[in-house]
Amino acid sequence: MWWGIAIGIFAVGVLHFVPATLVGKWIGKRSNASGLVRAVCAGVLFDVCSHGVLMISMQLYKKGLSLGQTVAFLIASPWNSFSLTFVLIALVGWKWALSFLALSLVIALITGWIFSLLEKRGIVPANPHASQLEGAIESGFWTGILPFLRSPKGWFRLVILSLKESRIILRWIFLGIVLAALIQALVPAQQFANWFGPGLAGLFLTLLAATVIEVCSEGSSPIAADLLNRAAAPGNAFTFLMAGVATDYTEVMAVRQTTRSWKVALLIPLLTIPQILLLAWWLNSLG
Repeated sequence: MWWGIAIGIFAVGVLHFVPATLVGKWIGKRSNASGLVRAVCAGVLFDVCSHGVLMISMQLYKKGLSLGQTVAFLIASPWNSFSLTFVLIALVGWKWALSFLALSLVIALITGWIFSLLEKRGIVPANPHASQLEGAIESGFWTGILPFLRSPKGWFRLVILSLKESRIILRWIFLGIVLAALIQALVPAQQFANWFGPGLAGLFLTLLAATVIEVCSEGSSPIAADLLNRAAAPGNAFTFLMAGVATDYTEVMAVRQTTRSWKVALLIPLLTIPQILLLAWWLNSLG
């Protein structure tokens, strides 16, 4: 997953120089339908792994993106990049890959819309950085970043800035790497796939595994394909792809630290898991 993390760190550093007003112009007004759709589309277009997208989405929140848009972007992003979608098509075929893509976008839109409603009604805290989207005139992107790009010393400073902006996320990624290595070393891949059939028990075991295993989007696609092809459980494959993001403790802790709200962090899995399981059960019935 190193390249996805590296791209994510660099993207966070670059986003530091993007004016908040420009972010608002790209993705749209806060809390409206168009803004949610644009946030989801932006998530799909980001060709970065789930860990990189997590860093980018937290940076966008700091730029003033609404909570609903941030969540929609985060849920839509991880394995929906163009490259990973084509990998999934090669592994499971057009039918299932595009079905998974469409259903994940539905979950992202619904969850983002719910968070927007909760934010409007004061049930979850509003983004304290939101005023940046309506703030004073800011210096342009190139005005801020060009001094860093003109010399090797400037590039070094840009790398250091990127690492500082990403440090909240990196600590949880490193913990996840250690846990994932332990699980992969102790549980053979073939035995892992054979445990998870299309029944309810297999579906809940898949949810549990996706919660415990810290696997990046590059790693989740082959495992999901194995669940579909060998266990004949398309719903389990979809659950593994989606629940790994929705229940990921790296994400929960990063959202908690960025938003300073346990309510926001825990509502992401609480709102997404029922949708994932319902759609997974339906996919298994079609399987």
